Amino acid sequence: MTGVQSRGKAELGDKTMIDALAPAVAALQAALADGSTFDDALRRSAEAAEGGMKATIPLVARKGRASYLGERSAGHQDPGATSSWLLVSGAAEAFSGEAGQ
Repeated sequence: MTGVQSRGKAELGDKTMIDALAPAVAALQAALADGSTFDDALRRSAEAAEGGMKATIPLVARKGRASYLGERSAGHQDPGATSSWLLVSGAAEAFSGEAGQ
């Protein structure tokens, strides 16, 4: 995640994919440190990513294409955070064996 963050110069709260990725990574690391199975850790990571994604709705974008909208970006979910959540939740679903059921 640090590579993505340094490339885009984005921080948590900038209304970017980092708002979903940062909590996802933190949740994954915490779950694994607590002794959770990788399956459960990925599920917890996806839940954290979803929370981060939803938290972008009231924010005003400070980075990325959405920043061109300024105040008009408030009230809309960030697409980068949404796609990041979709990737994390897809990985959790695929790893758990629920994909395609």
